[in-house]
Amino acid sequence: MQPHLVCVGGEDHALRIPFLLALRDRGVEITAVSSGDGAAFARHGLSHRRYAFDRFGSFGGGWSAIRQLRGLMRQLRPDIVQSFDTKPNLLVPLASRGTVPLIRTINGLGWVFSSTEPRARALRPVYCGLQRLASRWTALTVFQNQDDQAFFDRRGLLGPGGIGRLIVSSGIDPAAFRTAQRNGPSPDALRNQLGLGTAEIVLFVGRLTRQKGIPTLLEAIPMVLAQRKHARFVLVGPRDSEGPFAVDQASIDRLAPHVIALGPRSDVPALLGMADVFAFPTEYREGVPRVLLEAGLAGLPIVATRMPGCGDIVEDGHNGYLVKPRDADALAGRIIDLLRDPIGAKTMGARTRAMVRERFALAHVVEQYCDAYARILGASASGEDAKARILAGTGRVRRLDVRRP
Repeated sequence: MQPHLVCVGGEDHALRIPFLLALRDRGVEITAVSSGDGAAFARHGLSHRRYAFDRFGSFGGGWSAIRQLRGLMRQLRPDIVQSFDTKPNLLVPLASRGTVPLIRTINGLGWVFSSTEPRARALRPVYCGLQRLASRWTALTVFQNQDDQAFFDRRGLLGPGGIGRLIVSSGIDPAAFRTAQRNGPSPDALRNQLGLGTAEIVLFVGRLTRQKGIPTLLEAIPMVLAQRKHARFVLVGPRDSEGPFAVDQASIDRLAPHVIALGPRSDVPALLGMADVFAFPTEYREGVPRVLLEAGLAGLPIVATRMPGCGDIVEDGHNGYLVKPRDADALAGRIIDLLRDPIGAKTMGARTRAMVRERFALAHVVEQYCDAYARILGASASGEDAKARILAGTGRVRRLDVRRP
């Protein structure tokens, strides 16, 4: 019998479909649980169940989600549970309470640990307490960057005997990315469609929120235009769905026609192919931003902020630049540097492409998760058969230590 994995995330959980398909190829039965629509999972033949929670609400509103998740666990009877995203990583342990082995992945620490607002600061002790409580029912906590792992270690958030492991990102499939680029519109076609012609294009992909640094980027744009008058800035991602965190539309409109906001798009690989520079001025504690992996595979030089996760991809001065969060002058300066030196910029982008293929390839990341699942399942006699099936799917023959990692 195949081991049954229930993988729980938020509304963007569909972005992990390649990860889930790769696990399925290794003999794991998958049920995805998310707060989003299940259509994308159905197209790939993946079972999906939905639960409801408000990612903008207080944690007090999560009790309904906990009850829903507890009911789903009883119905689905998984062998192991995997959770992603800030609130699900707290909700799922409280729902399962040790009834099933749980691995949770800390893919960023979210608004509470990123924002400088008084409310966020006030909530931090509460969330630290919740993290310690959640660790009681967590077999393994996976971190996507060293900063988050160190943060948990310093504050004792794994609790007594808690176990952590570093697995960088959820992985990306370079071949699938290349296929998506080939199947999408050509760079010239996109430039013509968007009225960009031969302009120098600076691209951002992500939520159009204050936490993603959009106000800083908008402040930097006039400085860039003062020296690179043919530059154009293209913003890709949702704004209307971002509630109180959304950047004001009027702030974007004031910079037209130098700024184009396209909203959410399904052709991001193609859009990356038409750009000259990728700007990512986030103020958010990221895990490892998937969009930086995609920008890397597109061969783009990156200007990002010195925030957790960004430094795992960008080495300042080698394959891009890192600047302080909320520093519009530094952000503008580094964008100008890359636009002035297109040959050097291409060299930087090529270095990122090579690094992403080597360190963040989906197959390598899935291998590490299979290893983790096998160790957890192998910790009990009843899990030995499931463990053997996972290991058979990885193509390895060496025997693993069955102790907890």
